[in-house]
Order: sequence, then C-alpha cells, then structure tokens
Amino acid sequence: MHIDTAVVLAAGEGTRLRPLTRNRPKPMLPAANRPILEHVFDALVEAGIEQLVAVVGFKRDRVQDHFGPTYRGVPITYVTQHKQLGSGHALLQSRAAVDGPLLVMNGDRLVDAGTIEAVDASYDETGDTSIAVVERQDTSRYGAVQVRDRDIVEIVEKPSRDDYRLINGGVYAFDGDIFDAIDETTRHAGELALTDTIELLLETDRVRAVEVDGMWVDATYPWDLLTVACEVLARGRVVESARDERVWVDDSARVHDEAVLQAPVVVGPDCEVGPDAVIGPDVALGRNVTVGANTVVRHSVLDADTRVDPSSTLIDTVTGQDVTLGAATVAPGGPADVQVGTEVFEDQQLGAVVADRADARGDVSFVPGSLVGPNAQIATGVTVDGTVPEDAEVVR
Repeated sequence: MHIDTAVVLAAGEGTRLRPLTRNRPKPMLPAANRPILEHVFDALVEAGIEQLVAVVGFKRDRVQDHFGPTYRGVPITYVTQHKQLGSGHALLQSRAAVDGPLLVMNGDRLVDAGTIEAVDASYDETGDTSIAVVERQDTSRYGAVQVRDRDIVEIVEKPSRDDYRLINGGVYAFDGDIFDAIDETTRHAGELALTDTIELLLETDRVRAVEVDGMWVDATYPWDLLTVACEVLARGRVVESARDERVWVDDSARVHDEAVLQAPVVVGPDCEVGPDAVIGPDVALGRNVTVGANTVVRHSVLDADTRVDPSSTLIDTVTGQDVTLGAATVAPGGPADVQVGTEVFEDQQLGAVVADRADARGDVSFVPGSLVGPNAQIATGVTVDGTVPEDAEVVR
C-alpha cells in the first residue's frame, strides 16, 4: 500500500548550530540559498506524498510564515510540539492529523526522492516497519544499525566502536500503531526518543533495513552548512535560471559584466555583484545579497540581505541574515579548531560564522573558526578570534 501522508519533524532548536539558530529553527537554515526544509518537502512531493504534516515548535512562525497552507499544491497541516521532549514525543503530536500508515522524516536532513520511494516500496511490499539505512565510514556521530538478512537487529546511538558501517538514515515507514508503541516507550530524562520505540519494535516485529545510496546530507554543526551547499550545488537542486552550466543566476539579480562567477555558484533574487568580484566555486548567495567590487567569495554561504563591501575576502564562511561586513573584511578560511559549547572540534573547514544582524565595520579579520553571535558590533580594525557573544560590542 503506497503511503500518501508524511510527517516531518521540524520542531528542534538546533543548539549545536548556534549562533545561526538563535532566531530560527534548524530546518530553516540555508541549504545553498533555500531553507533545508524546502528541500525536504521537495523530495516528499516528488516521491508522491499527498499530505504533509509538519511538527513545529521552536520559532514555529518562521516555518508557517514561509510555507503557508500548501507547498507545490500539497496541503500542509501544522502541529506543535510545545516542549522539545524527543523525536518520539514530536511524532506523537501528529497523532490526530494522521489516519493510516505514514512516512516520517527529519526536517533538517537532505535526502532525494529515490530514498523516500525505496522506503515506501519496502513497506508496500511487506507491511513491515521500514527504515532507510546509509553506509558511512564514521558512524560515531549517528545512530548505527546492525543488519542481518535485510532486517535491523540492533540500533546503537553514537557508537564508540568502529565496527559498524550502516547508520539510521532518518526516513521511516510505519503503520498507525506506531503511536501506541510510543505510548508504551519508557522516557529517559523526561524525553521520548523514536529510536527507543524502534528498539521495542525489534523485540516483537520485523523492522526492514532499506539500504540506499542517494543524497544524504546532515547539518549538525555550523561547518556542515558548507557541505550541504556543495551537495545541493553539485546536484543542481536550485530554482534560479541558469546563465551557464552549473551557474545559476536569478533573473532579478544584477551581476556586473566584469565580475567572475566560477561554477558551481547560485546568485539569488535581487542580488548585486560588483565589478571585478570573483564569486565561487561552491558559493550560494541568498536573496538580496550585495557583494562589492574587488571582493573574493569562495566556498561560502551568504544568507539573505547580507552586504559585503568592496575589497573583502571570504572563504569557508557562513553568514546569517542581514549581516554587514565592511570594506576589506578578511576571513581566510579553515581548517580550524572550533569550539561548540564545551566541545572542541579539530581541523574543521570553517573560516567564520557571522550570525543575523551582526555588523563588522571594515578592515576586520576573522581567525579561522570564529563564531560571531547575532547583533554583535565589531569595530574597524578588529581581529576576531574565537566566539563573540550575542549583542557584544568589540573594539580594538
């Protein structure tokens, strides 16, 4: 039986992506120049889903205002998870909106329609719970799975051993009884994890592993947004008009004749690129981004309303919305050791992250791995090293 309803879990805050998630939920961060969640909805619609149920929570208005009641002609029902109490709890909020079998997906992970179709086909053929599994060399960041004769026999969250090769891909097909199974699941530290419910199912039911090899990209940390953008650009998952092969420029964008666009690159609506600017490769400019003359931008994601003044250099850089980077700003790129919370991640390809409405007033240099919080004000001539808190004012 083909499943026509999908529940998308999009309520999480994404604390490991701070400071970019201070003002919006993780699924609304950019995958190239469109929100991650838009790509998720695209894949579901292309796979034949006829009803979308979005579980929203943190900053839910950012999701609802962007998408409204439908997406590409498919109706969206919104349900709210008021407190983020785990993925199982999030799915439970959709109970009244679902009648019959359902597909479940994370709203912050990019997969292609073929992956969704494969999971749907497995359920259609067997009637068993079916889960996408993906091969990864390093499984330590994910939920690893042990598979025997195409059945999942074990799930291990973030394994410390390196003898697993498959991870939970986060695309599920369930029958309607999944909600009763969640009710029966034991909470841990007050939270209900969907993987705990699946472990219960393993005790009595068959859970099919659907091994897939299509697009699968996860944004967990700020530097992951650069990887996500590269994947989206490589696959041409953008909506603007193509000027040339792998160069997408919206019709409303203004690119100076003497600017250079190096593929792959996407230039969004109402952007302006000045003379002798060099943009790309692997660059996404969101709506209404301005890049001044003689500026170099490479392997970067500049979100909506970012302004980069002339003679700047940005490599391995992610900006939030409404960011201003004054003339001669320099972010020379990674690798770098990046501190996220209390944990340090070594050798990450990250130049800088500059969050919403931050303002660097010119001749500012970012040491690789710098994180700048929302509304921060950085005076002329400052060298930024490490983390700048939200609303901070940094002077020489």
